[in-house]
Amino acid sequence: MPDPFSGQAGGWEHEGLRPIVPTPANMAGPLRGRRVLIGLPGMGWRADLRADEKVVQGSRTYVPVMSESEWYRAEAEQTEVFAPMVPVERVWAEEYGLAGTAVLPSDMISRLVSLDGPPRRSPVSALDADVITGRRVVQILDNGHERRDLRGVTEVHSGDEGDVCVRVTTELDWYRWGWTGRAPSTLEVPVNTLWVE
Repeated sequence: MPDPFSGQAGGWEHEGLRPIVPTPANMAGPLRGRRVLIGLPGMGWRADLRADEKVVQGSRTYVPVMSESEWYRAEAEQTEVFAPMVPVERVWAEEYGLAGTAVLPSDMISRLVSLDGPPRRSPVSALDADVITGRRVVQILDNGHERRDLRGVTEVHSGDEGDVCVRVTTELDWYRWGWTGRAPSTLEVPVNTLWVE
């Protein structure tokens, strides 16, 4: 198996990490608990949201959408939360695209996107990320599998063993920290195994 981390900071490539590809919600199958984006073509997009199942009212289809923190709280505490009803045509579900080579754009022109839909997002090496704290991160395990639904809780630092590391926590613990004030349990991971979504 080829080394999944080739190159150096500023040009790292990883051949197995899947990008996030927004898909119109009316084509995305079941939505309950899935990450979604909302918005209007040409206007802009809002992320860090979760959806519930589609609801039909009259002749229109809507998607109940809530912030991720509210979704995690509702699931953890088994409570009801307010979820605005968003017309299905304004909702895109996050899906993972085919694994390929993710490379950081080297110039402004290559960063240009269409405003017809939310842009595809390729993960960026934690070494190349400007900020990690609070961001969604993906850890590449020794077997090549991806561990998602993590948040960075520190920036890059020298770990207890002298390795260059980042501390991460699960998304549930990240959001629970916000609504209870209780610090999350964290895991120190080598920076070369970490990517920012």
